[in-house]
Amino acid sequence: MDIKTLENILKVGETTCIEFKRAGAGAKNDTFETVCSFLNRLGGDILLGVTDSGEVVGIPENAVEQIIRNIINVTNDSNLLNPSFYLCPEAISYQDKVIIHIHVPQSSEVHRFKGICYDRAHEADVKVTGTEQIAQMYIRKQGIFTERRVYPYVQKEDLRLDLLPKIRNLAASRNPEHPWLSMSDDELLRSAKLISRDYVNNTDGFNAAAVLLLGKDLVIQNIFPAYKTDAIMRKVNVDRYDDRITVMTNLIESYEMLIEFGIKHLPEKFFLENDIRINLREKILREMIGNVLIHREYTSSRPARFIIEKDQMFTDNANKALNHGIITLQNLCPVAKNPIIASFFNQIGRADELGSGVRNLYKYVHLYSGADPVFDEEDVFKLTIPLDDNYSPEQGKSSQKSSQKSSQKSSQKSSQKIIGLLRNNPQITIDQMAAEIGISTRAVKKHLATLRANSIIKRVGPDNGGSWIVIAESKKDTE
Repeated sequence: MDIKTLENILKVGETTCIEFKRAGAGAKNDTFETVCSFLNRLGGDILLGVTDSGEVVGIPENAVEQIIRNIINVTNDSNLLNPSFYLCPEAISYQDKVIIHIHVPQSSEVHRFKGICYDRAHEADVKVTGTEQIAQMYIRKQGIFTERRVYPYVQKEDLRLDLLPKIRNLAASRNPEHPWLSMSDDELLRSAKLISRDYVNNTDGFNAAAVLLLGKDLVIQNIFPAYKTDAIMRKVNVDRYDDRITVMTNLIESYEMLIEFGIKHLPEKFFLENDIRINLREKILREMIGNVLIHREYTSSRPARFIIEKDQMFTDNANKALNHGIITLQNLCPVAKNPIIASFFNQIGRADELGSGVRNLYKYVHLYSGADPVFDEEDVFKLTIPLDDNYSPEQGKSSQKSSQKSSQKSSQKSSQKIIGLLRNNPQITIDQMAAEIGISTRAVKKHLATLRANSIIKRVGPDNGGSWIVIAESKKDTE
């Protein structure tokens, strides 16, 4: 998590997906209750070393490593958190203090901490004890995540277990103390949540995620007969293609084959970032290929595509759209479509925190091509990357600074418009403000949170029936 994102979270405060904990010298049970509730609901972010009001008090530096190790151990202990779930806590230095950030993705399973199921309601972790409520949680998750579908007749001999040494090596390159290194094959498969229970048919077995990640080619084709990714390069012969491969194997090797195809046909460009030489081509391909493999809807009969043309490249794939339209940094609200597959890719270093791919592509594509990527989320998700072989990363750096200034000016204008609307109509709703200004409701909420944090506006009365008061004019960037 970068400092700007951290500061925005501190300003907004606790929500359904944000939780602050003092922690002190250790993570207490209530931290793991929140982990459990986030896994069961929409996911979220926990900050240890922060009070409920958003004040950063920090954690003793000599306790940080032990706390992180304890979080990893507890969340991987099925006797405590069941099913277990591997998390990657990170220490962040802020205002001469150290805090710990825990990103918790939405899980496709129902979890319990110390035998108790927790759900998230507003800013609280709620115990769920009713049989009907718990059953509804299972049904809700099975309806959302088709990767959890259990195939009871799939056996270990149907999987490419010969890939597990490579997987352990990839995990170790990301974390030398990764728990998978000391696990047996069966323990690794269960830790990765590739074995599930179907609570509708009361069966246990390997799920769709296991088949896609590790299945033998014939097994994958039997279960997902339309599964394939077409990779096509057409720069000269635009009516057909100059080069083409059809990828129909497991996701581990599919990733490698598609990356190699992109490297073969795209120019290499480098950029110096914090004294580190960054390969922009590899950064972009990592996010692009990871996205088309992780977030697609595999039950669809539509194959995925990776197309490279003279002035652009794009991927498109079947998608279970939760939002519709163009995704920007301002309206970004990431939701994992296949959280088991996403978590697996994260463990082996082929994906990062949910939402980081969009931010990275905006950053690196601008340096690589001088323009922004386009994320179009509909029933077919399309990601388009503009290409310009003659564009220099140094031009991109200059253009990026100009774009940032333009974005800041646009943000300031939106804040001023909001202040004007609040002054003219103190009872105006967020939806009305969004329609008046022409931005998303989520962007309006971000502006309001920042304006409130800067004591420029305040809310009087309840959410329904209350009103706004403008205290002062804003001269700050509110993004």
